[in-house]
Amino acid sequence: MPKGNGHIYATVVTALGSLEQNSDLMGVALPLAKQTIALESDAAPQYFSPLISLRFGWVPWAGIYALLVQFPPLLHVLLALLGNCTILFIVRAEHSLHEPMYLFLCMLAIIDLILSSFTMPKMIGLFWFDAKEIEFGACLTQMFFIHSLSAMESTILLAMAFDRYIAICNPLRHSSILTNRMVAKIGLVTLIRGFIFFFPLPFLLKRLSYCRTNVLSHSFCLHQDMMKLSCIDKTVNIVYGLFIILSVMGIDSLFIILSYILIVRSVLSLSSREAGMKAFNTCISHICAVLMFYIPLIGLSVIHRFGTRSTSRTHIIMADIYLLVPPVLNPIVYGIKTKQIRNRIMKMFHQNALRSDLCN
Repeated sequence: MPKGNGHIYATVVTALGSLEQNSDLMGVALPLAKQTIALESDAAPQYFSPLISLRFGWVPWAGIYALLVQFPPLLHVLLALLGNCTILFIVRAEHSLHEPMYLFLCMLAIIDLILSSFTMPKMIGLFWFDAKEIEFGACLTQMFFIHSLSAMESTILLAMAFDRYIAICNPLRHSSILTNRMVAKIGLVTLIRGFIFFFPLPFLLKRLSYCRTNVLSHSFCLHQDMMKLSCIDKTVNIVYGLFIILSVMGIDSLFIILSYILIVRSVLSLSSREAGMKAFNTCISHICAVLMFYIPLIGLSVIHRFGTRSTSRTHIIMADIYLLVPPVLNPIVYGIKTKQIRNRIMKMFHQNALRSDLCN
C-alpha cells in the first residue's frame, strides 16, 4: 500500500469509532465509510517482490521440440566461444594480421564473448532448469552490460568502416593515420563511451515504482522491457532511451552509411573494374556484420515503440536475433570472407591432419 494512503485509512477508522457511539448517524455514514475503504483498497497498487520472471525465448514452439529447446543454448555458447577464440588466436599468432582491421575484429570478438557470458548462463538455466526468476538487482546488472556492450559493438563497427574508408579512398596514408596508438585510443574511447551513456539507466529504473506484472517479454533484461513494468510516469526513461539510441546507434549508423557512400564513389571512379571489385570485396565481411547488428536492432526498437499489437513471440524472436546471432555469425563470416584468416584456419586443420597421420 502506498505511504500516502496511511493517513486516509487512519482517519476513516477514527471516524468509524466515533460513529459507533452515535447510532443515528451510523446507518447513513457507515456504508459511505465502507465504500471509501473499498475504493482505497482497489486504488492501492499491488507491488510485486524483487524477483522478475523471464520468458522462454529461443524456440517459440518449444513445447513441440523439447530436445531442440535444450540443445540450442549450449550450442550457441560453444559456437560463440570456438569462433571468437579462434579469431583471437589466429590474429595473435599471425603477425601479418597485426593491422587495424584485424585489431578491431579482435575487439569485436572480445565484446561478443563478454556479451554471451552475460546472456547465456541465465538462458541455459531458463531452458534446462526452468529457472525463470531473476533478482531485480541482477536484472539491472545484466541490462546495463547488454546495452553498454551493444553500444561498444556499434562503435567498433564504425571504426571498422572508417578503416575501410581510409584503406580504399586514401591508401597511401592508411598506415600513418591508423597507427597502433590510434587503434588503442579508439578502443579506449569505445569502452568509455559504452559505460558513460548507459551508466544512468539502472538508476533511472530503480527510481520507478513497479506495480504491474513482473513478467518480462524476453529471456534477458532490456531497458525498454523493464520500463513497461512500472506504473508511474516513465517520461524521463523514454526520453533518455531515445537520446541514447539517436546519439550512439543513430550517429554510428549515419557515419557508417556515409563511409560506404564515399567508398562506392571511390570504387566507381577507378579505371579498372577488376581493381574496384577487389577493393570493395574487402568490405563484404564488414557489411554483413553491420547488417546482422543493425537490422535486428532497428526491428526490436520499432516493435517496442510501435508494435502494440505484436505478439510476445515476435518480441522474443527479434531480441534473440539481435543478441544471440552476431556473436556466432561474426567469426564465421570473417573466417569465410577474409582470405588471411581462412588460409590460417586451413593451415591449422592441415597440420592437425598431418600429425594424426604420423601418430597412426
